[in-house]
Amino acid sequence: MSGSSRRSAPWMIAAALIAAALVAGATTAASGDGPSDAPTADVASDPTLSVALAYEFLDARVDEFCDGAGHCLPRSYEGGFFTDLPTWDFTPSFVYDDALVVIAYTARGLPDDIRRAQTIGDTLLFVQANDPIGDGRVRTSYEPHGIRQGRVEITGPGTFTGNQAWAGMALARLFHATGESKYLDGAVRIAEWIQTNTADMARAPFGYTGGQLENGSSLEWKSTEHNTDIAGFFTQLAQLTGDPVWADRAAVATAFVAAMQSADGHVDTGTLLDGSTTNVYPVPLDAQTWTLLGTGDPRYGAAVDWALANLMATDGPYTGPSISHVDTSKVWFEGSGHLALALKLRDGAGDADRAEALLSSIRLGQRDAANGDGKGIVATSTDGLDSGFGDLYYASLHTGATAWYLLAAAGDNPFSLPVD
Repeated sequence: MSGSSRRSAPWMIAAALIAAALVAGATTAASGDGPSDAPTADVASDPTLSVALAYEFLDARVDEFCDGAGHCLPRSYEGGFFTDLPTWDFTPSFVYDDALVVIAYTARGLPDDIRRAQTIGDTLLFVQANDPIGDGRVRTSYEPHGIRQGRVEITGPGTFTGNQAWAGMALARLFHATGESKYLDGAVRIAEWIQTNTADMARAPFGYTGGQLENGSSLEWKSTEHNTDIAGFFTQLAQLTGDPVWADRAAVATAFVAAMQSADGHVDTGTLLDGSTTNVYPVPLDAQTWTLLGTGDPRYGAAVDWALANLMATDGPYTGPSISHVDTSKVWFEGSGHLALALKLRDGAGDADRAEALLSSIRLGQRDAANGDGKGIVATSTDGLDSGFGDLYYASLHTGATAWYLLAAAGDNPFSLPVD
């Protein structure tokens, strides 16, 4: 196995919660949003309005679950599959999504944006400090109802390397935006956990393994996505701390990513369990887009072109990429966001038009997609998109997809610190 644990986490955790009935009778989120509340203005043709409403969606999600100490944690998914079953309302907050929300807020940078970003960042520090192991890690997901009650309730106990790096990048962004050293301190603790627990300099291609399961066992495969995350995160730490060791470690991750690129330009998902043999199935979108965003290396422009040729989907009025080559029947709006951003930043011939077409389709989904509210972005154009990693994705409102859209609209690369 190899790939992105964050991909499979929503469905796998959902299934476990259903089986155990752990969330039966959970309080339904009182967002006040719904189809009847959808704005009458045409967000599909007004990018400025669309962005403003997408931030309103995030604002409502962040403000929904807060304690008296200034900790807030937004639920990741709402509506459709994740809300409408008779006995449950799936509310967990995934740290990957939370990190994207933090970075999207810093991209606009209004005073209330920074305030909300800090409430999430302070929550990441809170769960880090109160982890039962307490060695600097964060977990896959947490229950916002617990945060609102001032306690840490872990819903996804795995410690996956990519999630660690994303939480670290969010804290690095907050330090860059605020100058408050607690955020950099928390980011360095996460980075040290990654280095201590996942660095593999014994099995070529050298790089970083997948992390740890709840029982403490290590995931021995290496993921292109995770190593891309580390390349971006450790490069940021080198800039913020002035310590060149982080640049050296980023170079290890970057070299692993390069080793995963195939002759036709596409980038494979990582390795098999032996940590060395390339895993060629499935071929995911983020290995094609994040490699360019995370390393800045123009060689991955070929991977973006491969994605445009092989991963695009059309589902009714919506056009955009899928999650992997396994199922290209539906649009993955989260992926539309980072593909649009990669095209914007590559800025080759025709890239601006391609990016705008993707953003236009997201805005159309913002207005019309099933289970939408006219503000946020749903994860997929319709239910049941097979990721190729053993799980399905659904047309439910998603903080992560919304944040990626906002980053793409702003042209803000989450893998890099803003230029002062």
